[in-house]
Amino acid sequence: MNTLQRIPITPNGITALREQLNQLKHTERPAIADAIARARALGDLKENAEYHAAKDQQGLIEAKISKLEDTIGRAQVIDVTKMKNEGKVIFGSTVTLENINTDEEKIFTIVGESEADVNEGKISVTSPIARAVVGKWIDEVVTVNAPSGPIEYTILSVRYGTQDPINT
Repeated sequence: MNTLQRIPITPNGITALREQLNQLKHTERPAIADAIARARALGDLKENAEYHAAKDQQGLIEAKISKLEDTIGRAQVIDVTKMKNEGKVIFGSTVTLENINTDEEKIFTIVGESEADVNEGKISVTSPIARAVVGKWIDEVVTVNAPSGPIEYTILSVRYGTQDPINT
């Protein structure tokens, strides 16, 4: 029996995916169907660039819809705000790290791959930093195997959602 691999995701992440799917199905899909119909009305389909461009766009939209439906279907929503924070780094938590050598602090939230965005401080649970800190506790020193070499960090705080952080 082949079981589907579950995909961890935050409540905000699943909401964003559902909104994106809704946009594709109810706005973009009908718009591209209209574009195809207009292009067909122009005549000879063999040399109709508008028709071929619209068909290509339709294929991309359908692929995105399929991927989103698969991701949503396999999603395992993890809401850390319902968990007791004892200072352990888990999926969905926001972590503050301090580089032992430079004293530079980094703050990030560990999220699913589909919702990762470094510019927003959201890193994938599969990233090297997340893999190094998940399961660890406040005050622990962790080594991140970065492309430039190992970097040591101290875990300064862990916050679950909007709950107050556990600090050192």
